[in-house]
Formats: sequence, C-alpha cells, structure tokens
Amino acid sequence: MDVYDGALPPDGTPYPFVYLGDCQQIDELTKGYAVGTVYQTVNVWGTFEKRGAVSRLLLEIKNVCRELNQTKNFRWFCRGVDQRISPDDTTSEPLMHGVLDVTFQFS
Repeated sequence: MDVYDGALPPDGTPYPFVYLGDCQQIDELTKGYAVGTVYQTVNVWGTFEKRGAVSRLLLEIKNVCRELNQTKNFRWFCRGVDQRISPDDTTSEPLMHGVLDVTFQFS
C-alpha cells in the first residue's frame, strides 16, 4: 500500500492507496511557544470487492493518529476522528472511498 501527498497517484496505481488531503493549522504564540490545532484529511481508495481492506486501513491509520504523542518540538493529542466510507464511481472500476478527518492539538 502506497501513500501519496501533494498529488493523487498516476493512472494505473494499484489499490488500495492512501492520499493525504487537505490540512489546516491554526496556532497562536503563548509565552514564547506555539500551541494550536491541526485538521488533517486522509483519503483511502480501494476496490469495491475489497471494502474490508479500506476499513482495515482506516482503522490502522486511526490507531497511528491516536498513538502520536511526541515529536522533536511538540506534544500531540488526537482530539477526534470522523470516518466515512462511500462508493466512488469516478473511474471505470467501482471503488470505495474512505475518508478520515482527524483533529490534533499540539503544544
């Protein structure tokens, strides 16, 4: 399974794959350091016949998001995850499109 950021993969990319979509950061400076919130959208596409693979990938991604707690410069907390899966008929092959909207706080 491949992960793409910045642009969707080229035609012919095997399913499933993950695409990091929109990202929004809202921060403020308090007492010399930044605190804030990050909103990240994560997309997963898979074939209609393998909907279970899309569901498993979404669960794995949610678990990674919830386990993230420290990076070099910030502490992180996953405040919530909204998940949806819907049919996608934008290609000749019927697909399932999973979407995670993840909210992180950092300090």
